[in-house]
Amino acid sequence: MTALFEPFTLRELTIPNRVWMPPMCQYSAAPEGPETGVPTDWHFAHYAARATGGTGLIIVEATAVSPQGRISPYDLGIWNDTQVEAFRRITRFLTAQGTVPAIQLAHAGRKASTDRPWKGGAPVGPDEHGWDAVAPSPLAFDDRHPAPAELTTGQIEDVVGQFAAAARRARSAGFEIAEIHGAHGYLINEFLSPHSNHRTDAYGGSYENRTRFALEVVDAVREVWPDDKPLFFRISATEWLDDGGWTADDTVRFAADLRAHGVDLLDVSSGGNASGVPIPTTPGYQVPFAARVRNETSLPVAAVGLITDVEQAEKILANGEADAVLLGRELLRNPSWARHAARELGGEVRVPDQYHRSV
Repeated sequence: MTALFEPFTLRELTIPNRVWMPPMCQYSAAPEGPETGVPTDWHFAHYAARATGGTGLIIVEATAVSPQGRISPYDLGIWNDTQVEAFRRITRFLTAQGTVPAIQLAHAGRKASTDRPWKGGAPVGPDEHGWDAVAPSPLAFDDRHPAPAELTTGQIEDVVGQFAAAARRARSAGFEIAEIHGAHGYLINEFLSPHSNHRTDAYGGSYENRTRFALEVVDAVREVWPDDKPLFFRISATEWLDDGGWTADDTVRFAADLRAHGVDLLDVSSGGNASGVPIPTTPGYQVPFAARVRNETSLPVAAVGLITDVEQAEKILANGEADAVLLGRELLRNPSWARHAARELGGEVRVPDQYHRSV
């Protein structure tokens, strides 16, 4: 059996192959009214196409745990029961295709309240469905963003509770895996990094203090997430800063902490918390960070970042650099990448009955 098409078991859940889809925001939900944050026909068609294409695991895009936690007014949310019911349509279909449905639970922090990327992605105000952003410290992400309000300790506790409530709803919606978004300069990443966290209380300063909020979120989610279901954590392994930021060494240390707190897999990305930082984006450029975590800790990892070629993906797994590969833009270009890869490698992937033809 090829590495790409070997099943992978975490806790009591088996994922049929190692071709996974990472969270990629679609910015296609209603910005106001009773349908705010509710998945639409676009979301259903988008995820359904990748499921029928043989993708083993689909992680639904960053889904906000509160209205204030959205990246844009057009983001998905999971803070009410209307959203839960709409998600059930998606999870039922993915499950019927043999694809494991997962969801990324997120809070955008100081990078919240922005327009859709194809509209420029600039911060938006109340007249454009916007709101005031919050963060560990009142430091703006860049010159375009306003300074966020600094969270009080009471507000931090509230956000932890919002993640737990979102996890309960995610399970009710039919998701088999929850992923906590701790990467790309959003709220949890902002707490982790000394670049964005200048607090002097129990949530800032030392490594132990800066990781406190993230671990509190993990503990709160793990407490309500079923024991037989996996919990993922997405991390920016480095901020690509010469000094003053979160580093690969921090990531390896934190991976051990996450495992001790019940995380089953680290989804390894990078960057996003510092504006204007050059990132050497070459094919598989983030894979070495995943490989290091896997080699230096006992925590399984998934690799992401310009993984496009079948042979490249197979080699990453065969060499022990990761336990799974996450294909983002490539799955946008080719929803049936997994089926094509299986044909090339001689692996097996489920093909919908409707696609079988005798001639």
